[in-house]
Formats: sequence, structure tokens, C-alpha cells
Amino acid sequence: MGRITTTRLSWSVKGHRLLDSIDLHAPEGRTVGLLGPNGCGKSTLLRLLAGLRRPVTGTVRYDDTALEDLGRRVLARRLAVVEQDVTAHHHVTVRQVVELGRTPFRGRFDALTGQDRRVVDAALERTDLTHRQDRGWHTLSGGEKQRTQLARALAQEPREILLDEPTNHLDIRHQLELLDLLTTLDVTCVVALHDLNLAARYCDHLVVLHHGEVAAAGPPESVLTPDLVESVYGVRVLVDREPATGTLRITYLATAPRGPAPRAPQPDLCP
Repeated sequence: MGRITTTRLSWSVKGHRLLDSIDLHAPEGRTVGLLGPNGCGKSTLLRLLAGLRRPVTGTVRYDDTALEDLGRRVLARRLAVVEQDVTAHHHVTVRQVVELGRTPFRGRFDALTGQDRRVVDAALERTDLTHRQDRGWHTLSGGEKQRTQLARALAQEPREILLDEPTNHLDIRHQLELLDLLTTLDVTCVVALHDLNLAARYCDHLVVLHHGEVAAAGPPESVLTPDLVESVYGVRVLVDREPATGTLRITYLATAPRGPAPRAPQPDLCP
């Protein structure tokens, strides 16, 4: 397992600051949830963590090593990324997509080893895809594609996983199974979520983004307060405990009256 930290991380497009001075700490083996309305910068932050974008200011570190000092192959062997919208060639099967997770451990023209095949088998089984491994990618539903991408990530045997809205397209059962699975892995997870109740149930630590800044960070009990939810999401809520499980529960009551905008309007350049 590894830890991920950012220090004063910022990112801009055409002079517009879309992320500003983001401090984030994802401890070893913990699940960190990224929350916030659409356009707040969750996907952009994940791409900065993955090295897919370069920050304007600040640093990303994996353990004690700056991201830019990690070789691409070294990073690929420890970090897996599950994005929202992933395309694949029409003529590949589910198993072939999952096998891509073994690419960082092989030479360019090397065949899969017995160990590679065992890891792929285990990833397919853990994501409930063994019976669909020979299906073509283009025949899959959105939820099946999402689970296939998670299986590919597991096949990397990563130390850290970044996930961008992984419960999108999934039915309720598979949402719970996916998040149950994440919490049983010996990996550090940073996961962007929309559902506050799922975040409260499954995440050890939350980071709430609002207008590109950190509005709050900490354990769910200290972050998901009625005042915070109203100020960030514009919704009045009741926060209590679910009687059957004792987990934090957010009940949406009504939209809050719109007040004056906290800052000048920005162009919608951020995912």
C-alpha cells in the first residue's frame, strides 16, 4: 500500500483558476471520497493525481516521491485509474480488456505467463465477470463496462487506485458490491462520488470541493453537516443515523433559497 499527498495543488485553463491550493492526504489503505457538485473539479483533480495533467502550482507525492520523479513504468505498476468514459476497440473481449492490466509487468511482445492468467482470473471473479469474459466489449451495458474497467485495474495489482464516479451506470446491487470490494482491498483508494450516503458509508475520509477549493475535509461525521451540505449543494438536509446499520444518513428535505453568488461566474471548462 502507498499514500498519496498533494500540497497547494492548482490548475488553470486560459487564465481561469479551476483548482486552487488543494491539500489532500490519502493514507495507506484508506478510502478517500471526493465530493462536490458537477464542475467543482473532482475529475480534474484525479487526472492531476494520475499525472495526466500537469499542475500550475503545487506537488503530488506517492509516499515520499514526487510524481514527476516516478518513471512511467514504475507509476503504471503501482497506480490504477478507473475513468468514467472509456472506449475500447470493438473486436476485443472482456478478458482481453482485463489482460491489459498486466501490460506494465510484461515486455512489449511477451506472452501472458501462468501467473498473469491467474491474476486475470481472480480479477474477473472478484468483479462477477467470469461468465462474461468471452463477450465482446461493444455488447456490454454501461455497468458491465464499468466493472470490466475495475477488473482491469485489479489485474494491475496496484498499491493505489483512482476512481472517477465508479458507481455510474451500476444498479444498486453492483454499486454496493463494488464499494464493498474496494474497502476489502489492501490498496489506497481515492474515489469521486455523487451519492453522499454511499460516501458516508464507505469512505474513511472525505474531501469536499466547491468552486475549485477545499470546502471541508475530514471523517464523514465531521464533514457531512447540514450547514456544509446546504452551502455546497444548495440543499437542506437532515443528518442522522440509519437505524439498521448505524451509519451516517443524509435525508434531503428541500432546495435552499439561492443567495448571491460567492464568486464571479466561471466558464464551464472543468469536468
